[in-house]
Amino acid sequence: MAKLGFIGLGIMGKPMAGHLIEAGHEVFLNTRSGVPQDFVDKGGKACASAKDVAMRADIVFLMLPDTPDVEKVLFGENGVAAGLTKGKAVVDMSSVSPIATKDFAARIEALGCDWLDAPVSGGEVGAKAASLTIMVGGTEAGFAKVKPLFELMGKNITLVGGAGDGQTCKVANQIIVALTIEAVSEALLFASKAGADPAKVRQALMGGFASSKILEVHGERMIKRTFDPGFRIELHQKDLGLALDGARALGLPLPNTATAQQLFSVCVANGGRAWDHSGMVKALEMMGGHEVAKG
Repeated sequence: MAKLGFIGLGIMGKPMAGHLIEAGHEVFLNTRSGVPQDFVDKGGKACASAKDVAMRADIVFLMLPDTPDVEKVLFGENGVAAGLTKGKAVVDMSSVSPIATKDFAARIEALGCDWLDAPVSGGEVGAKAASLTIMVGGTEAGFAKVKPLFELMGKNITLVGGAGDGQTCKVANQIIVALTIEAVSEALLFASKAGADPAKVRQALMGGFASSKILEVHGERMIKRTFDPGFRIELHQKDLGLALDGARALGLPLPNTATAQQLFSVCVANGGRAWDHSGMVKALEMMGGHEVAKG
């Protein structure tokens, strides 16, 4: 069994780390709010700092909210870099800036360690079910070393390319998800306003070319009015911010991504920072003066 580290035990990180512990690995844990007692009871080892995790583990996983959090945990006082020795590996499963990730990778690789950026898609449901999609950037050798561990947390696991390419893939994923949520929101709002039963419209669409995971899962949320996360709007806003910043640097227009970001901003302005991202429909509802009929 491997000696693993896991830093960040939030909505996503907690079940992901749990799968590693349940598989029998020795897992060293650190999180800002303190390691839960039930993880210690299951065999997890609580550590006082990120440095301590890196000193004791051969492969260190990170699952953190944003780019500054990753940089601080890696290179801040008592950070991961201070505890690494040659031959270890760092795997960042957070969703952060591809540009910053390339810098982080270079600094970790300069210490003689492997780097993988491996952001995920699938939300809390996928994390709990160990069915996450994992998009990996790094070397083939590093990927081969860590892939058996990825398989404990996810199903669709792809080495996309070099360092930073996993994060680029995740940004692309978040563009598609946001724009599809917007499309499903418009469709169900239109159907409801026109007098049709949105639940039956959704059921009909699920059998045709418009079918998607977003229509299946988030369409149901819109109809049932269940907007507890899931995946919080504030986190999806962060991801679209990465997309728009990257597009600006590349001189690339992303007009519909910008629109989706503004709709999320409407939600945040109305107290929806912590709504599930399917709550984007509420922005359109406020603008249209009509709510999708509750199913």
